[in-house]
Amino acid sequence: MLFRLGVSLSLLSLFLFKSESAVSSIDLGSEWLKVAVVNLKPGQIPITIAINEMSKRKSPALVAFQSETRLLAEEAAGIVARYPDKVFSNLRDMVGKPYRDVKRFADAMYLPFDVVEDFRGAAMIRVSDDVSYSVEELLGMILKYAANLAEFHSKAMVKDMVISVPPYFGQAERKGLMTAAELAGINVISLINEHSGAALQYGIDKDFSNGSRHVIFYDMGSSSTYAALVYFSAYNAKEFGKTVSANQFQVKDVRWDSGLGGQNMELRLVEYFADEFNKQVGNGVDVRKYPKAMAKLKKQVKRTKEILSANTAAPISVESLHDDRDFRSTITREKFEELCGDLWDKSLMPVKELLKHSGLQADDIYAVELIGGATRVPKLQVKLLEYFGRKDLDKHLDADEAIVLGAALHAANLSDGIKLNRKLGMVDGSSYSFFMELDGPDLSKDGDTRLLLVPRMKKLPSKIFKSFNRSKDFELLLAYDNEGLLPPGLSSPVFAQYAVSGLTDAANKYSSRNLSSPIKTNLHFSLSRSGILSLDQAEAAFQVTEWIEVPKRNLTVENSTIASSNVSVDLGAENTSEQNSNSLESDGGISNASNSTTEPNTVDLGTEKKLKKMTFRIPLKIVEKTMGPGIPLSKESLLNAKSKLEGLDKKDAERRRTAELKNNLEEYIYATKEKFETSEDFERISSNVERQSVIKKLDEVQEWLYTDGEDAAATEFQERLNLLKAATDPIFFRFNELTARPEAVKFARRYLTELQQ
Repeated sequence: MLFRLGVSLSLLSLFLFKSESAVSSIDLGSEWLKVAVVNLKPGQIPITIAINEMSKRKSPALVAFQSETRLLAEEAAGIVARYPDKVFSNLRDMVGKPYRDVKRFADAMYLPFDVVEDFRGAAMIRVSDDVSYSVEELLGMILKYAANLAEFHSKAMVKDMVISVPPYFGQAERKGLMTAAELAGINVISLINEHSGAALQYGIDKDFSNGSRHVIFYDMGSSSTYAALVYFSAYNAKEFGKTVSANQFQVKDVRWDSGLGGQNMELRLVEYFADEFNKQVGNGVDVRKYPKAMAKLKKQVKRTKEILSANTAAPISVESLHDDRDFRSTITREKFEELCGDLWDKSLMPVKELLKHSGLQADDIYAVELIGGATRVPKLQVKLLEYFGRKDLDKHLDADEAIVLGAALHAANLSDGIKLNRKLGMVDGSSYSFFMELDGPDLSKDGDTRLLLVPRMKKLPSKIFKSFNRSKDFELLLAYDNEGLLPPGLSSPVFAQYAVSGLTDAANKYSSRNLSSPIKTNLHFSLSRSGILSLDQAEAAFQVTEWIEVPKRNLTVENSTIASSNVSVDLGAENTSEQNSNSLESDGGISNASNSTTEPNTVDLGTEKKLKKMTFRIPLKIVEKTMGPGIPLSKESLLNAKSKLEGLDKKDAERRRTAELKNNLEEYIYATKEKFETSEDFERISSNVERQSVIKKLDEVQEWLYTDGEDAAATEFQERLNLLKAATDPIFFRFNELTARPEAVKFARRYLTELQQ
């Protein structure tokens, strides 16, 4: 039943109705982002990767600001070496984190950002003396870029999206990413854990009816490493009256090292080559103090590491690294592995923890699937082979695209308008366990005030209900259950705090009534499909037992039904009056209208007293009092942020329009000059004076284009293009007449000949 409650996913086969909007997925990494689109038009491949403006299948997750101009992705990557302090990277790893953790991370990675602290204790990036952006705003810019890629690729409006997140993302990170998506105007139908996306892509085209299997998905990306244990199996289901076999998977466990990734290996090379360059230069020079030099070095080191994955040695060459000094060197794979010696054992910790807590042995694992760019490092593969005692690792998935393609399957399933078959049941769980703790002046900190809400790996999504005796207002803390397993950067397990009020007033109001049991407080929680825990509703429940007068009735009909003596009354936000409640209760829970007609066989014998038990439910007020980086942005802050981003979008659109019109003007000048100079036909339909006049105007506009026109507005380029066309259109009209006339005359003669015949 657990699997049957899971989400059904499959290959796309049929569209229920014609949809004008597409669905998409985003794999947002530390350095790169990938976008996949579910294509709705017939004849297209169901799911494809959206290609960026450079015809690449992945884009740098970068935002840059240069001279008040915003640059995204490839444009931002083009200025990293020249303006490293203006190009902002690794934003995914900064969202929801405390300022001190972001600052420490930026310094360790030689990121020369101007990181400042905001009122929440979170990080902001200062781009100029008077302009700063929150991490959510910068991430929103990247997500908007991804959404634009999806729309351009699909030629349709993208309505819904699924975004992948690493499993170690906590509540603050997940909420921060949702805020960034809201700023980008994206409707996130779900976040999906990266390993679940990979598992979907792995299992969607397989048949597990012949045997179940345990598969480990090992992912080492640029900044983190995790291993997930997934159990694939099959079950019998009814479909159109027939028994069919359906596939399913359940994520059993996931373990990680959020601080170990390919960047750590690159950093070892950066330090090694920085020391070597310092020795070459001498005079106490330390290249680490110069951001531009370090940006150049880091860029070349990344290439060197990639070369070492396929070769036993690799060169590095950086022109004018610092003070006009070039740097050239080589390194062997053996030396590289020595520099990263302590990282290889760390890379095995997630799989060791996975097997330790699952009770499985290495031989029980059917496959070890590798995903993530850093898994291409040969030494890492050797260590995994040795640990699992295998000759080969499994590489059936595209290490770069498996997650985004699986997330697109999830998006297709959750979106309206798409019907899927070849079902694959999906059950993922919460990466963390959560507890709630009550706090109040009359409460002591003991085990009675602390309740486990969500055990680790509890199914997503889930509803949680908690009830306890309580008659006074209280505060509620939500926290991670295991302080040894906290999201990276957190020092306190508490991530949310609420004040619940209205309970004391309700208790005072009903205390004079005959309470048959202690006052209960009911709390309703939800653990969303995105892994976000929230307190949705709180209510007080009272049970009152009172004697009330009811009509005596002597029913002559045998086996007559007697109204129930237990009544439940729900007092909503409008504070339904007690009097109205009692009028409802006197009819045993049946409305007056239903009893207005006297039954012919009933004799009225007066009244009698009966003991009635009534339950009152009163909604309580919930006020969030969360502090720290996890505080959601206020409505006012969200509106301001949206306004800023919309302003930047308009500037970008105007900049692109200006560049396009400038290119159009330049192309028109060169094309017209070439035609005048190379085609003799223009001499037949224009005078020399006329041509020279046009060429003079072309030269004048061309000179303006490369001088005063460098920073001209879009309208100016359009005006000059219109001016040139006004001068050249008469000539081109006659040229078109000249070239088209022979064919027209030929057609006319043929027509006349045929008509005569």
